Amino acid sequence: ITFSIKYLQLLVFIRWFQRTERGAISYDSSDQTALYIRMLGDVRVRSQVGFEPERRGSHPYLGVDFRTLHTRAESAGTIPARRIRRLFSFQRHLLSSRLLRGAPQLNPLHILDEDYCGQAKCMLERVGSWNFDIFLFDRLTNGNGLVFLTFNLLNQYGLIELFQLDMVKLRRFLVLVQEDYHNQNPYHNAVHAADVTQAMHCYLREPKLAESLTSFDILLGLLAAATHDLDHPGVNQPFLIKTNHYLAALYRNTSVLENHHWRSAVGLLRETELFSSLPAEDSIERQLGSLILATDISRQNEYLSRFRTHLDENDLCLGNASHRHFVLQMALKCADICNPCRPWELSKQWSEKVTEEFFHQGDIEKKHKLEISPLCDSEANTIASVQIGFMTYVVEPLFAEWARFSDTRLSQTMLGHLGLNKASWSAMEPEASGSSEEGESEPGRATEEPSSRVLSQGSQES
Repeated sequence: ITFSIKYLQLLVFIRWFQRTERGAISYDSSDQTALYIRMLGDVRVRSQVGFEPERRGSHPYLGVDFRTLHTRAESAGTIPARRIRRLFSFQRHLLSSRLLRGAPQLNPLHILDEDYCGQAKCMLERVGSWNFDIFLFDRLTNGNGLVFLTFNLLNQYGLIELFQLDMVKLRRFLVLVQEDYHNQNPYHNAVHAADVTQAMHCYLREPKLAESLTSFDILLGLLAAATHDLDHPGVNQPFLIKTNHYLAALYRNTSVLENHHWRSAVGLLRETELFSSLPAEDSIERQLGSLILATDISRQNEYLSRFRTHLDENDLCLGNASHRHFVLQMALKCADICNPCRPWELSKQWSEKVTEEFFHQGDIEKKHKLEISPLCDSEANTIASVQIGFMTYVVEPLFAEWARFSDTRLSQTMLGHLGLNKASWSAMEPEASGSSEEGESEPGRATEEPSSRVLSQGSQES
């Protein structure tokens, strides 16, 4: 017993030392953006012990924990669903470890894995379908949709074997990624990440990409999709800036969320040592960041203009590594905002979720007497008006150019759904806004540029 206690104490000390080392990650002084967010404390540790790093500024909102921003009150005596999902993930992690060590299955976990081996497994056989219902898949996997979907795709492309990825490290990495998404967020959660990953898979299978992308390109594309919104706080960049949040200061008010998602992903890669055996580890981290940073909607016109120029001049050469990487950036941008191009039953759910998140931010801004962000005022906007504007000024231009690049059945299907969904929201708009026509004609509101209002939605969705 004494030996066991001392052994446990040693394990605790080692774990503490590892966290201390991770919290002291060095960076190149010539590149301040290389500061890793985990210098401020491990994300999951902060969530467990309630620790928040010291912040500058005196705005009252700074005392509010982002992890509880969208949390709903739970009935007394119930176990939080997030804790149950964590238990399932941990048990599956232990099962994988035992199997790889050749240990006997003391607990086969038939109950936990029954759904996954049944209906969820059948769904994975159609993972390349554009009608894939990610909401149903997440339910069938007990809230572990992102883990199982990403693991399955990496295996399907043969990347686990090709890059000799350690199965236990990979599973642990994916579990930690899923855990670091705030599933209390109506929209920016692990289900959204899984949806974007599934869409990315659909694009990777398009003829032009399938014929030219390397295995390394595919690995980067899938990892970027799975981690592109990691640890998203459920509010947009302008909100972080005007509340003097430490992330805004850390990244100098530039691509704040995207930098945070990237650095958080790198932190998990280093913590799990998933790619430590590969000679190109640093290259993976940089290129992963390049993909995730491309989802910054404030740079939408920059990427779209460049894409349009390439298509006009017909000079995209997918044999060129830089051109392939640019196409991956455009594919991830499309996957990130593809919800309006899904079938109505799926698209409508996403629209309601993202608008709920917008309006909740608006309510917080009202409560703390901040300027209400565009599209976040539930009294001045409807789901229909938000979606129509977003489709018109952001989604349609991007997917029109993507269809020029990849004129396939999938592209035509997406544009078809986009047109039908926009028509459906337009049919609802007169009813929703009929009583507020007088308010819409107020001076100043009618002259506001629609594109600027819509870009703020994209900024929050990215």
